[in-house]
Amino acid sequence: MRPLLHLAADLDQFLLERGWRYCFIGGVANQRWGRPRTTVDVDVTLLTGMGEEEGFIDDLLAHYPPRIPEARSFALEHRVLLLQSPDGIGIDISLGAIAFEEKMVARATRFEFLPGISLPTCSAEDFIVLKAFADRSGDWLDIEGVLTRRQGDLDWDYIVSELTPLADLKEASHIVIRLQRLREDHS
Repeated sequence: MRPLLHLAADLDQFLLERGWRYCFIGGVANQRWGRPRTTVDVDVTLLTGMGEEEGFIDDLLAHYPPRIPEARSFALEHRVLLLQSPDGIGIDISLGAIAFEEKMVARATRFEFLPGISLPTCSAEDFIVLKAFADRSGDWLDIEGVLTRRQGDLDWDYIVSELTPLADLKEASHIVIRLQRLREDHS
């Protein structure tokens, strides 16, 4: 985990120097809020807005090697830039533009993972929304880890109000129902 956190710290410095708005999500955020587990990449949501992505992408590609051929066009089409560190650790940059992502980045707070390594991570509530929306088996395990550690400290009104429209957009209302059941199981 140490090499990954050092890479995240380097990426944090790169993003800070440019004055960009972002936060760490995925496995790094899970280290803070859930059950620590092995993670193999660094995930960030970077607010680019719509139509301004190319400048962000080009600047990042000038600093970090792409992980796939045609990474630039892939990012423009799929809104995620797949990069890697010089030693091969994956970096996934989600190009944020929707209201939820703006709130998530605004709500992010720094957390010291190691002495001298403090990273802005999404809140526990936003982490749950992201993981539930992704709706993969591993994501539900990550949510359970957060519920085990933070159940009484979570703002459920916020979680449901943010997740519901996202799930509706995906035509996946079962996601909200599954999360409510999981919450009840951990009460």
